[in-house]
Amino acid sequence: MLKIIVPYHTLQTDIGFLQLKQAVIHIDFWRVAFFTHVFTSLFVLFAGFTQFSKRLLKSKPALHRKLGYFYVINILFITGPAGFIMSFYANGGIASIIGFILLSVLWITTTAIALYKAIKKDFIAHRAFMIRSFALTLSAISLRAWKVLFAAFTNIPPMDRYRIIAWLGWGLNLIIAELIIYNLIKQRKIKNLRYQTEAGII
Repeated sequence: MLKIIVPYHTLQTDIGFLQLKQAVIHIDFWRVAFFTHVFTSLFVLFAGFTQFSKRLLKSKPALHRKLGYFYVINILFITGPAGFIMSFYANGGIASIIGFILLSVLWITTTAIALYKAIKKDFIAHRAFMIRSFALTLSAISLRAWKVLFAAFTNIPPMDRYRIIAWLGWGLNLIIAELIIYNLIKQRKIKNLRYQTEAGII
């Protein structure tokens, strides 16, 4: 991701992905949204990864919370809205546009709910929504991974590939997240049942 982001530090508008966006690069709010999204996404990824470290949570809970707030604020007020704006100008037409709009809305929503659950000290639900949120954050990586795989192993035309990836890049992530959450709930129920059995409650 860092390798992808670094070339944009010059703010040139005719490099990398921007070569495909010359039709909209003149739109000021789109251009601001693009560079904002690019330069803040790496920090979101880093902060998100730290939230799943049990060692950090146990040894430095204050740091865990600070990084968590950084992750949430970034998505809710900076990176998420920037991605939402960009969604309306996605390559591939209406199919891609709808896919990226849904990604942005779900990303912001799951993150906001995760924050709300943490404030309410419902940490089980907080964890579940953070898993969903970070699964969507990881679309920054999976979108590019699918792009490479489709280009290498299929003959699907570029724009058709882009339309597929606009949904697959985050949809599969979310399915995997739900499977992880389901497995955690199942494990918790088994532990509770074992505890109740050993304690003679049932």
